[in-house]
Amino acid sequence: MAPPQSTDLYRLDEDWTEEQQLIVEQVRRYVDTVVLPCIGEHHHRETFPEEIIAGLRELGLFESIAANELDACTYGLISRELERGSSAVRSIVSVQGSLVMGALQQFGSKAQQRDWLPRLGRLDAWGCFALTEPDFGSNPAGMETRAERTADGYRLNGAKCWITNGVRADFAVVWANLEGAIHGFLVETDRSGFTATPIKGKWSFRSSETAQLFLEDVDVPATALLPGATSLGAALKCLSGARYTIAWGAVGAARACLEETIAYLKARPQFHGKPLASHQLIQYKLAWMNTEIVGMELIAHRLGTLRERGRLAPEQIALAKMNNCRKALEVARTCRELLGANGIHSEYHVGRRMVDLETVLTYEGTEHIHALTIGAALTGIKAFG
Repeated sequence: MAPPQSTDLYRLDEDWTEEQQLIVEQVRRYVDTVVLPCIGEHHHRETFPEEIIAGLRELGLFESIAANELDACTYGLISRELERGSSAVRSIVSVQGSLVMGALQQFGSKAQQRDWLPRLGRLDAWGCFALTEPDFGSNPAGMETRAERTADGYRLNGAKCWITNGVRADFAVVWANLEGAIHGFLVETDRSGFTATPIKGKWSFRSSETAQLFLEDVDVPATALLPGATSLGAALKCLSGARYTIAWGAVGAARACLEETIAYLKARPQFHGKPLASHQLIQYKLAWMNTEIVGMELIAHRLGTLRERGRLAPEQIALAKMNNCRKALEVARTCRELLGANGIHSEYHVGRRMVDLETVLTYEGTEHIHALTIGAALTGIKAFG
């Protein structure tokens, strides 16, 4: 099929620096040559794409995160390009980079940072972020996982659910209630009493390893405590970093759906041999989708600018996550419709992207929770609980 015309009608990519454009080209090449050729089959088989790891190492992305060398907008652009290939792959990167490494950088001791950040940066070690529980998703303050002091450190008991990278993780950032306050702990997954069970049977994020974690009298030393993570606010601050990458990633998923659909519509004849792309109703839908994508990217760009200036507020992240995920899903659903029966076939990526975006819409805070965050900022009244 012939390549589509540019969907960047506002020429937003021209605003990025030469270095940022070079990084985008590198990540896009990686997605085109490594991720896209294999991700459909892994989605079908519900297996993790091991072949993506070597390329991630070569990109040096995690080493840059470990060294705090990435500015906010560059990290956002990387997330956009990764999700152009797969929401699940971008999520794997977000968990390792934003949640796990972010927790260490913001709340870890010097020794914890020295022990783990270099290994995480080289992908010689993997981490996971264990906050969500089977009965507590949108209300993490109600978590039932408990930590108690022992003579040598702490003992943890509880369960965590829907934990990305939980199967392969060398350690988990576990959030637990200690004497009435939420604290973070670094828990090696080979400790006695720690079990990670894969969650199978998903129809979304099938190429992402998701686990349920069980902690039964798991003893950890005093040095396992994240010294700066002494409240639920610490966990939520980590989530803000991950939500930031989601807002950018949704742009990439939506744009990829639109570009694949335009290419299909230009090549597919219908009614007197004319391509589907020539019909007025179809062009209206294409125009609407492109307009939404431009708006999504403008929001993400502004979010990055605010983050770089140190002025990022929770309601700003909530607005971006809520809007961009919903719009990306609407774009994907419309593209699936425009592809007709081909939209449900694995020859095209639109259907896979669509079902993965169902997860992106829900995780790291549902749009309803984000709407309440925005509502509180607008009215000064919290409607939670």
